[in-house]
Amino acid sequence: MKKHFLLYAKGMAMGAADVVPGVSGGTIAFISGIYDELLRSIASVPEAALLLLLRGRIKDAWRMANATFLLVLLGGILTSVLSFARLITYLLEHQPIPVWSFFFGLILVSAYMVGRDIHRWNWSRALSFLLGLAFAYWITVAAPVQWGSDPLSLFCAGAIAICAMILPGISGSFILLLLGLYPVVLGAVKDLEIGVLAVFAGGCLVGILSFARLLSWLLARWRDLSLAFLTGLMLGSLNKVWPWKETLSWRVDSKGEQIPLLQNNLLPGHFAELSGQDPQLLLALVLALAGIVLVLGLEWLAGRQPRDTGCAK
Repeated sequence: MKKHFLLYAKGMAMGAADVVPGVSGGTIAFISGIYDELLRSIASVPEAALLLLLRGRIKDAWRMANATFLLVLLGGILTSVLSFARLITYLLEHQPIPVWSFFFGLILVSAYMVGRDIHRWNWSRALSFLLGLAFAYWITVAAPVQWGSDPLSLFCAGAIAICAMILPGISGSFILLLLGLYPVVLGAVKDLEIGVLAVFAGGCLVGILSFARLLSWLLARWRDLSLAFLTGLMLGSLNKVWPWKETLSWRVDSKGEQIPLLQNNLLPGHFAELSGQDPQLLLALVLALAGIVLVLGLEWLAGRQPRDTGCAK
């Protein structure tokens, strides 16, 4: 029960991160020590489903898919999304600098910890790191495009967004913003448009099952190269969560409200001059430190638990 409770809490942390555009639940999974098991479990679902459907070996299929692990984690994610989404949205609207500062500290120390697991640095690891850094930075500054809302576009968008969601440092919701489909998907959720949601969910399912298998294979075969790329992704994503910003353009959400779209990072002093607002520098530093302490605490908890949680048994 203690293992399941800790796993549930990690799921809640992942869900809280996924609510924030620009922050990935995959980052939380990595720093809490469950990333490899999560990928292996997701990747084994298709084979386990075939075993369940074709042979009727329910217990073996359940064990193969590590289904208890996945269900407990999913329960934590859904609980967090349903419980804290409104609170985090409110805080982002009314106290953006402290919130972004907290996630900045969290991602910064997480990138260090992921890079620390690389056994040996050489030119190939450095190149992989730079590619990840450049890709994440490009994602955060890319101008939005407008995909169509036809079934094929929605299916592909779901596959891409879910892949981003399980990558540390890349947010699935931010990918939807770049594709111009965030209002479409959000409106479908709000209005319960079953057809749109079914197509999007189908893309998510295909994307996560195929990409988790690929990512798990890469981590098993070229772990240092993969970790170097993920470290670059996390550092590159810091551009998105920098607390002091100037809004260059806006978008209109499903409620008709204006939401910042393209933003430019500013130093705290420059932010105060342009906006006339308090940069809250001391509070920002305290919250960034709190994010660092939280990550170190999660690592400490993960270190007290065996990597194989035994949830599948």
